[in-house]
Amino acid sequence: MKHLIITAGDPLGIGPEITVKALKKLKNKTAAVTVIGDGQTLRAAGWHSGLGRLIEVQSSFKKPGKNGPCAWGGDISYQALMAAITLMNAGQGNALITAPISKEAWALANVPFTGHTEVLKKHAAKDGALMMFNAGKINCALASEHFAIKDLPKIITKERIKNAAKIFAKQLGGKRAAIALSALNPHNGDGGKLGMEEIKIISPAAAELKKEGFNIAGVYPIDSLWQKHAAGKFDGILCIYHDQALTGLKLAAKQPIVHITAGLKWPRVSPTHGTAFDIAYTGQADASGMLAAINYALKLFP
Repeated sequence: MKHLIITAGDPLGIGPEITVKALKKLKNKTAAVTVIGDGQTLRAAGWHSGLGRLIEVQSSFKKPGKNGPCAWGGDISYQALMAAITLMNAGQGNALITAPISKEAWALANVPFTGHTEVLKKHAAKDGALMMFNAGKINCALASEHFAIKDLPKIITKERIKNAAKIFAKQLGGKRAAIALSALNPHNGDGGKLGMEEIKIISPAAAELKKEGFNIAGVYPIDSLWQKHAAGKFDGILCIYHDQALTGLKLAAKQPIVHITAGLKWPRVSPTHGTAFDIAYTGQADASGMLAAINYALKLFP
């Protein structure tokens, strides 16, 4: 039997609630389940032993009296992730599903990483660690992860774009996967008037990928690129930075979006929404994204 490892995310957010709700709604019962997180908040969300095995983590930080980003929640969610990675690297799980964490809470807990992707890149990367997203026939990926806009010109390199495209193509089926590449600047840089990245970095990366046999198209301005992909022209689009992908994706998607970290030793998926501290433990949390992530993981296995 296949084994899913699930981290419940920040215990003061909606992670415990959507984890429990999704497992209760899950129709495919072909995999064993282990959930890692704060036991008290999971039980408050309705956890019972019939849903799987529970591994509880503890924190030396004091638990606050209200929901919101805090060191306690950040520490719990980080410890849960590290415990999950240990199990996955030991071959005790087939896929990792992660509920949302708070980057602010991680900073308050002195976690030395920005988020999930950075931790996974360090502790579980095989080909790299690529942020990509799926919603039915829509697929997009990021050449960069969580960086400030002002830092992009020095972060975006030809090598970074090529590596991201190769991991993305592998995830979509290989070199024949039709992938379109996004520009960084408006109007493709307008011949260099609005920026030189398209001329000096992005287009040369695309040219080299084509020479290596990859089915790469572009470079396209991001607004027209999303229209082309939504119309079914490409198998996936590679965006240069976070909001190029997520803004268009959330407008174009007609079903729950699954976040995938490609390029790891094993599959990792998650919902794309955040911790939603404001509605935690009110019963309002929508578990459809978490359920979609779990079902996506299950479809990876024969």
